[in-house]
Amino acid sequence: MALSAQHTHIAMVVATYWFVSISMVYLNKMLMSNEGISIDAPLFVTWFQCVVTTGICYLAGLVGDRARKSHSYKQVESSDGGGDSQKSFFLQFPRADFDIETAKRVFPLSVVFVGMITFNNLCLKFVEVSFYTVARSLTIVFNVAFSFLMLGVPTSARVGGCLGIVVLGFLIGSGGEINFSITGTVAGVCSSVFVSLNSIFTKKVLPVVDDDHWRLTFYNNVNASVLFLPLILFLESGVIIEAMSHQLSTTIFWSAMMVAGFFGFSIGIVSVLQIKATSPLSHNISGTAKAAVQSMMAFSIWGNAATYMGVLGIFIVLGGSFLYTLVKMGEGGRKSTPAPSNPPPNGNNDDLEALKSSQVGK
Repeated sequence: MALSAQHTHIAMVVATYWFVSISMVYLNKMLMSNEGISIDAPLFVTWFQCVVTTGICYLAGLVGDRARKSHSYKQVESSDGGGDSQKSFFLQFPRADFDIETAKRVFPLSVVFVGMITFNNLCLKFVEVSFYTVARSLTIVFNVAFSFLMLGVPTSARVGGCLGIVVLGFLIGSGGEINFSITGTVAGVCSSVFVSLNSIFTKKVLPVVDDDHWRLTFYNNVNASVLFLPLILFLESGVIIEAMSHQLSTTIFWSAMMVAGFFGFSIGIVSVLQIKATSPLSHNISGTAKAAVQSMMAFSIWGNAATYMGVLGIFIVLGGSFLYTLVKMGEGGRKSTPAPSNPPPNGNNDDLEALKSSQVGK
């Protein structure tokens, strides 16, 4: 039976999400630990990707500004009986005008953001790609813990049971990892902490940028680009100077850096597209399946050693995450909650949730 146009569209969107997400992780791993390409300067690599994202936000804003003017003109023509009022993809991108007062109000979130992406890339640097999913699996545990401690959001026994499964998978996977790195694992746990804090701070800061997640992405990356500079100067300047005649003079290094930066920006777009093409639940299921495939591919592509306990830990973590998604969706469906006072610009809170992963390495 031939696939309908809708099914084809969904398949293409899901395939694009998988390609961008897996490629981003693999590219960042190569930039962090490949002997011939990478440099021992993870902060510099992360800073450059923030700069790339800032540049893309600025250019997308310029195109979006032109698209809005064109769209307004077409609407006038359409109202007169002619023209086409079809919306442009770039209408969602606001003009990237920088305001110092807004940047100051976003700054606390940017500090958390810098911690999140720094520890995420440090995790990738020191752990095997196949173990990366396990190393960063405690994000939902910290999400629930911080939501309770900082926001007073209650949790249920069923959610607690799912979190217990995730923690069990984390312990089993850690114990079964042959090339276990305590540094990488601690970085993964710290990344999970900052991802959770980033979620909470994002909800508080969004009203500052008129609930526009693309404006927030722009300000976050501008602030991060500045915050990284003193850290790079004091911690990595010697490494960078030494690499100028080697990796930093090669086309492949800068090509990989540019592509990784582009994918870091693109993951937010493809996540939202997948949610709109399917559903929030299907998006989470797709993400779980993608993580499983990503880990299994790593055993072959990166030559990671596989053990029974290591693979079991991966699937227990993913199983617990999947059950958590089902439980939370079920609990949300049984509650009759009022509409949010400050919805994201696309009118879907889950679009914002998807954009939590719109940065490097996620």
